[in-house]
Amino acid sequence: MTDSDAVSRSVHRARLARRLEFGAVAVLIVALGAGLVAVSPSAASALGFALVAGSSTAPQARIAIAASSASDDWTWPVPAPIRVIAPFRAPPTPYKAGHRGIDLLVEPRAAVVAAAPGTVSFAGMVAGRGVVAIDHGDGVVSAIEPVAASVAQGDAVSAGSAIGTVTQGGHCTGDCVHFGVRVHGEYVSPFLFLGGLPRAVLLPLE
Repeated sequence: MTDSDAVSRSVHRARLARRLEFGAVAVLIVALGAGLVAVSPSAASALGFALVAGSSTAPQARIAIAASSASDDWTWPVPAPIRVIAPFRAPPTPYKAGHRGIDLLVEPRAAVVAAAPGTVSFAGMVAGRGVVAIDHGDGVVSAIEPVAASVAQGDAVSAGSAIGTVTQGGHCTGDCVHFGVRVHGEYVSPFLFLGGLPRAVLLPLE
């Protein structure tokens, strides 16, 4: 192994470690806020939370495991600059209102790409809007809409490969897309896998 290879691997490990830490804390924040997980008083105190009594840790544990396995393979599904116009809002229960993903501002007919490697599990119309879903393995599935798909069910895709173009439908009218991620059927914030917003776009939209 050359010195440059060693440096590259060290940087990759450092980035992954930061992402794992971010993902684990973010999942715990969501779980605690929803009252879905119980922690010991000492652990809650260390993280700055009040103790929350919960029902079951199994679903959140699966989410944490999947998020912790995220790697630098994930990329944004739309062209830069990344502009989030509606954040993820976890519903209080699976059947109540929330925003199960993020809305990204885009140019009309902009190219849409796969956020990570996987297999297209669905490409078609749902309630009058085009949807592309990708199975990334380990129970992780992403979906983006509204798009005119250029891929078909069963196609293998890599991170950054084209999957369609922006169209209209749902609550987006040609200038935005809705991007969601599920882990074992549970909707989670895409930021767990994308590492948060790029620094350059942390500005209010005009």
